[in-house]
Amino acid sequence: MRWPDEIRSPEELLPPPVELSDEEIDGALALMDSMTREDLEGEEFQDTYTEALEQIIEAKREHREPPKLQEPESKPGQVVDLMAALNASVEKARAARSEDADVHEIPKKKTAEKQPAKKTTTKKTTKKTAGKKTSGRRPRSA
Repeated sequence: MRWPDEIRSPEELLPPPVELSDEEIDGALALMDSMTREDLEGEEFQDTYTEALEQIIEAKREHREPPKLQEPESKPGQVVDLMAALNASVEKARAARSEDADVHEIPKKKTAEKQPAKKTTTKKTTKKTAGKKTSGRRPRSA
């Protein structure tokens, strides 16, 4: 349940009106026409999920077992040697440039030995507390 002040008018949710020119509408229609495909026929564009669901519904309506799911034929995956693929790619790039590019190793930077950090002297200050020393116990309340 909602309180009356929590309920909004549905008219507030409407987007503001927009005015479009004829050129903008023609441009939008031309874009839709250019993106429309008519060649979406064939086995790869068939809706097998909806067809299978219709078969299951029909089987339940007739009080019989739904059809068994046909497993697609699986092809074993190929194992790719990444280093061989990388070397082949490098050779292909060299052949495309038609030059013998020398591959140089990147020189490693010499790391300077770490020197121990210098110790800095710090002054220790002590606070003197005035007052009574306590034993850490709380006094009993009466």
